[in-house]
Formats: sequence, structure tokens, C-alpha cells
Amino acid sequence: MRIIDLADDNKELFSLCLEDWSDEAKEGAPRRARWVERALAKGLRAKLVTDDKGVIGGMIQYMPAEHSFIEGPGLHFVHCIWVHGHKKGRGDFRGSGMGTALLEAAEADAKGLGAAGMAAWGLWLPFWMRASWFKKHGYRKADRQGMSVLVWKPFTKDTQPPRWMPVGKTKPGLTPGKVTVSAFSSGWCMAMNLAVERAKRAAEEIGDKVVYREIDTFERATAAEWGQSDAVFVDGKPVRNGPPLSYEKIRAIIQKRVSKL
Repeated sequence: MRIIDLADDNKELFSLCLEDWSDEAKEGAPRRARWVERALAKGLRAKLVTDDKGVIGGMIQYMPAEHSFIEGPGLHFVHCIWVHGHKKGRGDFRGSGMGTALLEAAEADAKGLGAAGMAAWGLWLPFWMRASWFKKHGYRKADRQGMSVLVWKPFTKDTQPPRWMPVGKTKPGLTPGKVTVSAFSSGWCMAMNLAVERAKRAAEEIGDKVVYREIDTFERATAAEWGQSDAVFVDGKPVRNGPPLSYEKIRAIIQKRVSKL
């Protein structure tokens, strides 16, 4: 395998999270492509890995923590690491060592940039981005928020552990006599991009009884104000995160609230 840097000839594939075969990925890709361009100006770094035939099978993205949704002075933060695991498209590369190679390359790069350590997030349940996988690679638990665990690996002895960004006091507002859909979008996560796009489309199609409000949380100060990076709320209640709900399910949630007006 070979580690390569993010470049113009693979940026579109990177923005699609390697799923150039997927209509779902294409639905959320414009938001992510915009995030990539904005994040590069903030120090975004990314590595991709190819197999012995030159096929890209995995990717990792990371950037200085001060431009992320955690607090960790001097650290770099891994937004995600992804080894393509679908039979469709480029194929299933899981179990090939690509993930370990990507993480090691990112750590070496961050050290070269003067980072004091690396932080990442993972789920304590055995799903995508498992916290236990990072722990096998020397990461320690620093903080927890619901199912999400913040882990870190210090490069120097005096490095301070990271913390999740504090929950902001500003809450999504409601509109009397109407259903309010509030979407928080930074653009980095394909799954949340899909949720936001579907919520926006459903709100517009249902019509005048729904007010759609979108908050751009790319800038850290805005995310900190709301205590949200990427989320969708319907009348102040969060729509499930994780695997994105289908358009039909999101529309049904909004329509149910409309029927109770």
C-alpha cells in the first residue's frame, strides 16, 4: 500500500468520502466539498491510501483542534478515518491494515507540524469509528458525550488532555403557529450533510406551515454559541444522528408536527 496526500486529482473523490458510486454521497457532497475548501484555509490535512494496484481504499482527515468542535490547545483533531468497506464501487478494504497505516501517517505528519498530540472521537458501541480501535493504537479516554468518546495521544509529557466543546446556552427558537426546523451544518460529515439536505427539502416541499432555519457552524465561535456542530431539530427536538434518516422518514417527522398545529 502507499500513502498519498490530498491533491487536486483526488479532491473530488475525497469530498465524496470515496463513495463515487453512491447517489447518497453525491446528494451530500456539495456541502462537504465547500467544507473542504474552507477547512484547507484553516489547516486541514488529509491522507489517502492505495492498494498495490493504485486503487484508493481509505482516507483520514485532521486539523488543528482550535478549528474543530473540541478544546485541545496544541493538538490536532481527527474528524474521521474511513476505510472503504462496501462491496460496491472500489471494494471492501477492511482488515488490510489501511486504517493503521493512515493513522500512523497522520500522527507523523502532525508531529512534524509541531503538534503536542493527536485527539480523535469514537463511539463506545462497536460501530463506525470505534473508540476501542483508537485505544488499541495507544489513545486514552479524555471525555465522553453520550455515545461519543473523546480520545487522545500526547506527543509530549506536558500536553493537556482535550475536552468536548461546552454546550452552548442558545437554543433553537420556535415560531408560533408553525413547525420550526432548525439545521446546524458545518459540512464536514457526509451523514449529517444528508440529514440537513433532506430536512431542508422536506420543509420546503411541505410549505408555508414550516419555517426552515439553517445555522452555518463552520466557524468555531458559532458552534460554541449554540453548542452544536451538526444537528437537525424539529420544534426543538433533535432528529436522530448516526446513519442518516431517509428523506421519507424526515418528512414524516415534520409532517406529524404539522398535523398537530
